[in-house]
Parts: sequence; structure tokens; C-alpha cells
Amino acid sequence: MTEQLFGYDDQDTWLHHLGGATKLLAFLGLSLIAMASYDTRFIAAIVVLSLFLFKQAHIAWRQVRLVVKVIVTFSLLNLVTVYLFAPEYGVQLYGSRHLLFGQGYFTLTQEQLFYEANLALKYIVTVPLALIFLITTNPSEFAASLNKLHLSYRVSYAVALALRYIPDIQTAYHQISLAQQARGWELSAKAKLSARFKGALQILLPLIFSSLARIDTISQAMELRRFGRNPRRSWYRDHPFAKADWLTLGGVAVIIGIGLWLFHQNGGRFYNPF
Repeated sequence: MTEQLFGYDDQDTWLHHLGGATKLLAFLGLSLIAMASYDTRFIAAIVVLSLFLFKQAHIAWRQVRLVVKVIVTFSLLNLVTVYLFAPEYGVQLYGSRHLLFGQGYFTLTQEQLFYEANLALKYIVTVPLALIFLITTNPSEFAASLNKLHLSYRVSYAVALALRYIPDIQTAYHQISLAQQARGWELSAKAKLSARFKGALQILLPLIFSSLARIDTISQAMELRRFGRNPRRSWYRDHPFAKADWLTLGGVAVIIGIGLWLFHQNGGRFYNPF
């Protein structure tokens, strides 16, 4: 079975039944307030909420395994880079210095460790929310929801096409990879990392160009059918706001309100336990 990354997975959960606009607004609202805040208690609470929602969405590990590994790798590299370039940045932020070990330039303080822990929580909080949004949202219904938020239906339709093409490109890549392996070109986990990277690159580049050609064909077909001529259009998968949508948006508004209240309580974005 081909593992689908970012592809819509139709299931019968309350998250799947929410409107695309609702999930988009919730994702943006929670992500922005989590990124803006440096209150560890608040961010940790949103992390717990996002992991709970991730479980509620019934998303299988095989669907997100690769993307999670890539994000974790880049997140760790970013945390190490932050420390290498500014090992005393936490000391400047929190106005105190509790040395754990080290001397000279490379020292590790409680303040720096606390600051980088906050950064790690920020990475963790956004990944489940983004995956929930991408995997539980039907592209056609999402395009209709964007148009309902007064975004141009031309842009909305382009977003829907992009979401539909991601799993198609992935399926094509998987099929080409299996065909190449059947011809004796090892691209599985048994091969060296450099060989796998080179093989993936040789598959991806032609695949991207062929996909661009397909997109051009579709755009020409849409122009021939006079797509975009009228200022408005109807939607087959339109999703009217229901009670669950309003309750979800209300809950997100409450969380954002708590985050803003903590800004006032902490005298800024940073919670200082030192």
C-alpha cells in the first residue's frame, strides 16, 4: 500500500465533519498564539490539546512517519544552531545566569536550556495541528470554504488543485521507485543514503517537470471552458457553518484570549521562572 503524505483521508470523525474554513482558522489561530507566546505552561497545554486532537483524527503513523522524521531532524538541527550561534541568549532574555557546566564561549545555562525547551515545544505544537488540517480536509470542500471567507474562487480553486496533486505526485514517485527497483536499481532502506538521495533526485526532477506540464494542460482546459469569467461561482462541496464549527471557533477564541491575558500577567511574551 502506498503511504499517503498530506493526502486527504476520508474518515468518520468529528474533525472530518468540521468545515475547511473552521479548521484553517483554528490552525492559524492556535499556531500564531503558540508562536507568539513564550509561556511554557501555555504552550505545553496547547501541545497536549494538539496531541489529543491528533488522536481524535484517527491518523495512522504510516501516513505521517516520514514527514515527522524530517521535521524532527530539522528541528534538532535548528536547536543546535541556535545554541552554537548564541549560547548565552537565554541569559539575555531572562536577566539571570545559572551555569550548569562549561566555560568560555560554550557554556550551558538553565536559562538557555529553558529557552530552547520553549522553542522545541513550539515545533511540537504546530506539527500535529498542520497534519490534522491537511489529512482531514477535503480539497474541494476546503476551496468552497475559502471562497466563503471572501477569498477569490480562482485562488481557492488553485489551492484545491495543489492539495489534490500532492498525493498524486507521491503515488507516481512510489510507482516509479518500485519500477526502478524491479530493474535492479536499489532505492530501498538497504541502499546507502547517498545512493538513495541520488536516486530520489533523478526521479523527482523529471516528475516535477511532467507535473508542471500536466498543470499547464489543466489550466488551458479551464480557460477553454471560460473558467474565471464570472465574478462568482457555486460549489458542489459547499459546507455551511454548523453548531460544531461555531463551538470550535469559540474554543479557539477562548484559548487565544488566555494567551493574550498571560501576556499582560507576565508583562510581555516571556514567562520567567528564574
